[in-house]
Amino acid sequence: MPPADVVTAGWWDATREHRLTVQRCVECSGVQHPPRSLCIHCGRTDTLRFDTAAGTGVVDSFTVVYRSPVPDTDVPYVIARVRLDEGVICLTRLENAEPDAWRIGDRVAVDWVELDDGRALPVFVPAPR
Repeated sequence: MPPADVVTAGWWDATREHRLTVQRCVECSGVQHPPRSLCIHCGRTDTLRFDTAAGTGVVDSFTVVYRSPVPDTDVPYVIARVRLDEGVICLTRLENAEPDAWRIGDRVAVDWVELDDGRALPVFVPAPR
């Protein structure tokens, strides 16, 4: 996992509490993800804060990986773009369903994979019906 830096530290800190966050600009109300040092809507660099996201969204696109790029990774697994209810896109893994069961438009909810350093990685699972 990449180390936290000055831009991403707030996001990674929230994962320790299993909180998915997005950046929101106080000036223009723009929402963005992943974290950046400036607002992609108005260009401000001093008005960004981390807001807790709902943790739900829709599968926008996905692919099933059958051949791992690194040793010791179980395949197949699913990599996806999830459009969060806040409107931003999160690149993630889809879990808790067979790879061929996923469909574009499926509702999903955040779940967490614990990392060795206390942080957690957000993944998405089928949303409760």
